[in-house]
Amino acid sequence: MGLISLVNLPYPMIRRPVSKVAPLLLLPSYIEMDHHYREAIAHVEQADQLIHHVSSFEDIKLGEKKVKLAQENLDKLPVWFIGYEPQRYCQMFSCSWQFTIDEFEAARKKIGRMEAIIFQQRNAFNTYQQAEENLQKAKQNYQQAIQPEQKQTIINSWQQSLDELQQLPPQTFAATLVSSKLNSYQRDFQSVTGTITDQQRTNRMITAAKSFSSSATKLCENPPHSVDKWQECQQLWQKAISRLETISQNDIGYLETQALLAEYETNLSIVKLNSKVEKQSVAALEIAKKDIQAIQEQFADGVEADQRKLFISKIQTAMEQLKKVKTGTTAYEEAQKLLKLAQTKMQEAT
Repeated sequence: MGLISLVNLPYPMIRRPVSKVAPLLLLPSYIEMDHHYREAIAHVEQADQLIHHVSSFEDIKLGEKKVKLAQENLDKLPVWFIGYEPQRYCQMFSCSWQFTIDEFEAARKKIGRMEAIIFQQRNAFNTYQQAEENLQKAKQNYQQAIQPEQKQTIINSWQQSLDELQQLPPQTFAATLVSSKLNSYQRDFQSVTGTITDQQRTNRMITAAKSFSSSATKLCENPPHSVDKWQECQQLWQKAISRLETISQNDIGYLETQALLAEYETNLSIVKLNSKVEKQSVAALEIAKKDIQAIQEQFADGVEADQRKLFISKIQTAMEQLKKVKTGTTAYEEAQKLLKLAQTKMQEAT
């Protein structure tokens, strides 16, 4: 017994000579080798089925165990014995294995490939679980968030979780799990971000409108103004209104927009009216000035008795034009001076 135990020690310098002279003494080693070979093959095949036909993550875990067992079995096969297969043992006990270098290396490589697949599957599944958890948290936190900065931070985290789910390796079990949920996740995200985008656009339009309103108010204060200046004011109010008109009934902030729109349209109407009055007053003043110049030229040598009626008629015509000049216009002050002058001339003539 001691001799058999000695020759079956896992040392090449002992087993190799014995295998040539008395191979039957190595029967325990042959039996053990045959056992580990059969177990390695069985575990490799089982692992291969579990890993390549995954129905749940438990299959991956079990496949990983099988790969480890197969690796342990291969580690117990003596590589040094390659080329010294126990022919007599196989003749006596019909062993089914041929312990060759190619077979051994093929088994090693197959196990290595399966280990890589398991590593990828496990990483993908962990990413899937973490991303799903973060996504659900983001949805809940967004509903509770109040500040725009908080919402934007949550949206960024939400987007990152979606990106991680989309980037899962397509051949992994995790990618299969998420494929049926991804469209729903994306619809939820687009619904939220679409609302935010609309709100941001509305806010931008309102801000722009208020900016034009502020510029128009400053430009139009302290009248009277020239026609050109009133037209500039009109253009600013029109730009403010056009920004607000892009906001539809479905947009957030529509009610605020309508209130501003009513105010701005009223201001625009006032500006248009002032511009019209300014234009008419300036035109009336110019006509009156031409009439006065013509009177001065016609009666440069004085007004004769027979010309008084004509003179008074022309003065009255000029005065009627001057009276058309409205208060609050740039022409009003000059018109008033000319009107007093015309009244004086009228009194002198009468």
